Parts: sequence; C-alpha cells; structure tokens
Amino acid sequence: MTTVPKNADVQHGPALAALRPASSDTTSSAQSRAIDALSTVLQRENGRPNVPVNGHARQETVSVVIPTLNEEKNIAWVLERMPPLVNEVVLADGHSSDRTIEVARSVRPDIIVVTQRFRGKGDAVRVALDAATSDVIVMIDADGSMDPSEIHRYVTPLMNGYDFVKGSRFLSGGGSTDLTALRKVGNQALVRITNAMFLVRFTDLCYGFCSFRRDRVPVLALTAHGFEIETELVVHALKANLRIAEVPSMELQRRRGASNLRTFRDGHRVLRTLIRERLVRHTRPVVDPIDQRVLHDWRPVTADIHPAGSVGQPPEEGTLS
Repeated sequence: MTTVPKNADVQHGPALAALRPASSDTTSSAQSRAIDALSTVLQRENGRPNVPVNGHARQETVSVVIPTLNEEKNIAWVLERMPPLVNEVVLADGHSSDRTIEVARSVRPDIIVVTQRFRGKGDAVRVALDAATSDVIVMIDADGSMDPSEIHRYVTPLMNGYDFVKGSRFLSGGGSTDLTALRKVGNQALVRITNAMFLVRFTDLCYGFCSFRRDRVPVLALTAHGFEIETELVVHALKANLRIAEVPSMELQRRRGASNLRTFRDGHRVLRTLIRERLVRHTRPVVDPIDQRVLHDWRPVTADIHPAGSVGQPPEEGTLS
C-alpha cells in the first residue's frame, strides 16, 4: 500500500485527488507508481529529507567545508573531532605557506582539498561549496574555535524541515570564551541593526558556524570575498524566504596562532553589507580577482587554443598547439 505525506491533501489536494483510487482493491500498478512518484516530490518540497528509495529510507549525506589559511597547528584538532555522521570534508586553502594541507591529509586521507582563486574567507567558502557533494553542508572554522561535536545541532533542524541553520553564542546553552568586550558590543549593535532592517529576532550575527541544504546554495547567491560572507549568508537566506533556525553554540578560544579577523575593518564590511542588502533588491554579480598562483596552476592556454586556420592540421613549429 502506498503512502502519501500526511499534509499532502491540504497543500496539493487536487493533484492527489486525481490520482487516488476509490478503493485499495481497484488500485492499478500504474496508479500506485504515480502516487509514489508524486509523494516523493511532495516530501522533497515539504522539507522531508529521507525520501524512500525502493522501499528504503534514503540516508542523507553531510559535507563539512573548512576555509583555511596557515592553520597547521589547529586543523588536526578540528578533523580528529569530526563525528561519524560526516561523510565528506572539503578544505578550501588560501595558499597557506605552512603545512596545513599536509597535516590535514595525514589526519583525514579522504579529505578534499581545493585552492582559493584569490584571498579572503568569502572566496574560500564559495570555492568549497562548489566542491561539496553532500545533501547537507556545514560550515566550520579551522582554528578550533568551533567544536565539531556540535555539528549534530546544525544537521538535525535540516532533517526536520529547515533550510538554513545558524549558530548563536547568546541562546541558552551557548556562550563564548573568546569574545572580547569590544567584539561583543559591536556584534550586538550589528544584530540590532539586522533585526530592525529585516524584521527578525536574531540573537547573534557575526558567527560563521552554520549549515544549509546544498540545493539551497543557488538561491543564497553568494558574492562576498571577506569575513562579511557570514552576514551575507544570513541576509540572503532571509531574502530568499528560507526557513531559518538558530541553535546554541559554544565559541572556544582559538587554539594557537593569531586570528585573521580585524575588528574594525571587518565590522565596517559587515555594516556596509547590511546597508547594501537592505537597499538593493537585485543580486550583485560576482567578480573574482584571480590570484597569479592560481593562473599558474590552471591548465595552460596551449591546451585549448589552435591558431587560426590550423584546425585539423598539425601545428607549425613555434606556434601554439
């Protein structure tokens, strides 16, 4: 006997009514397949992730994306604490000059490493998202300030109808051992501005521990290059009318090394992002300034270009081939 989502009749009554037979005794195999197919579509539309496949619940997969820059002393701690529910880890490296990549591969040999096109956390995030393949994506920092053991908090709401989940250090059960008085005041001011501009009730803003469904990435339309990517993620989720949840999170002190965050510079970028997003309705185009090291690593132009008139003919000596 086929099963139709419990609230499907309310939301899609006419479509299902046309397919539903008068009694189970008269159900044809064709009708059963049609109802099953429509049920699958409705479950996806209603945010139910574990859609049955061949009579069995499909287990959703989870990717963790980690932007990195010179984190050889911290990345092992992060990777060693990945919970079993994580299927894939994508490390986006910002041209580290230390052994970040080597350490990461020694701890997790199956890690996917991609190189940024330019600089900045925003660029790293967008490159990592392009490489991630799982149903659910969790974003976490590489410095040890975010505990991978909390990842389940970010995945569970996505399995229960939410599209986007953001961490909060100010919900009950959350906190921070790293937030300075200056950063706390600045964050609270930016939270109030965001809530007033977009008529929401967030408790935190400048915190990059978040998750979302991979099929929602296109509507997030990310363009930022720096730390303001965290704000852009949240605001674009709001503008796309995604269903958003906040979950408590404990921010830890960076384990070793100096942070790349600059309070006044990055605070100004966040404020500028908020104002732009409030005033501008259309999506800003992405313009990537490509790093010369990336150009050097990319496939050379000679692999694809043939001199004019040389198609189908061997190249002459001294010409591109």
